[in-house]
Order: sequence, then C-alpha cells, then structure tokens
Amino acid sequence: EPETKSKSKKKENSNPASMFAAGGDKDKGKDKDKDKKKKKGKRFLPPSPDIEFDSLEEFVMQPAQQGVTVKCKMTRDKRGMDKGLYPTYYLHLDNEKKVFLLAGRKRKKSTTSNYLISIDPTDLSRGGENFIGKLRSNMMGTKFTVFDNALHPDRALPDMSNARQELAAIIYETNVLGIKGPRRLTVIIPGMGKDSERVPIRPRSDNNGLLMKFQNRKMDNLIELHNKTPTWNDDTASHVLNFNGRVTQASIKNFQIIHSKDEAYIVMQFGRVADDAFTLDYSYPMCAVQAFAIALSSFDGKITCE
Repeated sequence: EPETKSKSKKKENSNPASMFAAGGDKDKGKDKDKDKKKKKGKRFLPPSPDIEFDSLEEFVMQPAQQGVTVKCKMTRDKRGMDKGLYPTYYLHLDNEKKVFLLAGRKRKKSTTSNYLISIDPTDLSRGGENFIGKLRSNMMGTKFTVFDNALHPDRALPDMSNARQELAAIIYETNVLGIKGPRRLTVIIPGMGKDSERVPIRPRSDNNGLLMKFQNRKMDNLIELHNKTPTWNDDTASHVLNFNGRVTQASIKNFQIIHSKDEAYIVMQFGRVADDAFTLDYSYPMCAVQAFAIALSSFDGKITCE
C-alpha cells in the first residue's frame, strides 16, 4: 500500500494562487496545453515554520499561508467506553510545543456516520461553544460533506447570511467488483477569492450542495482535487508514494491530495507512523478543519470501497 518512494512523473510547480482561484471550467483546454509544455520540477514540499496564532478558532478555519506546509500529528484514542467503537481523534501541530488544534468523534445514535469536530479536547458536545464543524456521510458511507458550525438552513435568516457553509465534499469511488488496490477519492472544496478568502458555499438544501454540484458538473467557484495514484513497485510488491519521510508504515489509509494542474504540489498528505498515530500535512488553500475532516472520513468503515 502507499508508503515510500515513487518514480512517477513530476510537473513544474504551479502558482497556488492562480491554481485555486474561484471561477468556472472555461480554461480547461488551455490548462492542458500548458501542462504539456511544462518541464520536470522538484517535488513541492514547503518548509513548516514555527506556527503561532492568537485565536485557535480562527486559525483552524483559515487556509494555510501560501508557501507554507502545516505539519500535524493525528492520534486515535480507543481507550475508555464502547471498546473502541467510538474512538476520539486529536490533531496537534507536529512541532516541539505539540499545540492542540482539533478533536473529533463519531456521534452515537446517528442514522449515518456523523463526526463532531471541536476546538476543545474535553468538550465534544453538539451544543457546546467549542463545536467548530461536523463531517456527515451518506447511507453507504462513500460520500461525505464537511460543514462549519453555523445554523442549519431551515433556521437561518432568509438571506442565508448566518447559514452554515459547506467546507468540503469527499467522494470515495465504490469498488463493486471487489478488486483489491489503492483507494480512489475525490475532494471538492470552495474556490479562493482574490484576497485568498474561501468563497462561501451556503446551499439551502442538499440538492444544491457540493456533492450535487459535483455530480451535475456545476463547478463554478469550486476546486476539484484527487488522491495521487501510487505507482507499483516490483521490489516491494506494493503500491508506493513518496511522503518525504513523513510516513513510515504501509496502510490503505495513506494518501496524498493533489490538483490535476500540478501533481507535484501536495495540497494534503496523510499517513500512518504507528498503530494509532498518523501525520497530516496540509497546504494552501486547505484549512485544518477541512484536512482533519478528510482524514476522519478515511477511518469510517466503507465496505463498498475496500
């Protein structure tokens, strides 16, 4: 499964600001022509400086700074009640201070998988003031939507100004034939405005949400990302990816998220380093809540995707 080195072709770095700018799909053909002319470049993995912030709530919702990879460690705690059925997941900055960022746990008694995301490791309640967002799956457990903590559309103002935003949609390709191999996933996130601010997506119903927009190919102001396809390594008889030393154990959960315009620019990567420990790194235009929610979705049981 995805782990170490890859011999895949690499592309020259694109400008992240232009690659993720809000807009439609009008220039798709031009982009393909540009890609053909690109030369081979080095893998893009910016340094992770000491990250400091005044407001945790603001930081976890803000896109990573351009040119910076935010390196994090995600841990899974199976101790306590329910015998590991409802583990708690924690996200910390992967530096000397190990600053806490987010916690998440699957809700009980939900008809579909529903994860609460909090900025307090001791408060994972829906009504608490530390509730920052949630991850919700469809009945099959193959499609997920990430929301912020604002109001449900039914309770919002008529102009929807205080309605919740959809931060991401995650789609796992169903494996109906049962063929073993790397997972394939697509991630849809809002595009970025001129000021590097996320374009707000506040649908009145699921019929106008990110998943339906993607299904109907209405991709204005949206960004479509995919996991990087691992290459087959004959020596190890496995699929491999180059995580630049950030991932040390093979797992079906290891993945990298990229944009088709530049496969060398890693928007997010996630992989195992111990039984219950993982590294999670993200770059512009992703924020911590988006990246954490995508990682949480990979832990959910997807019978049809394995």
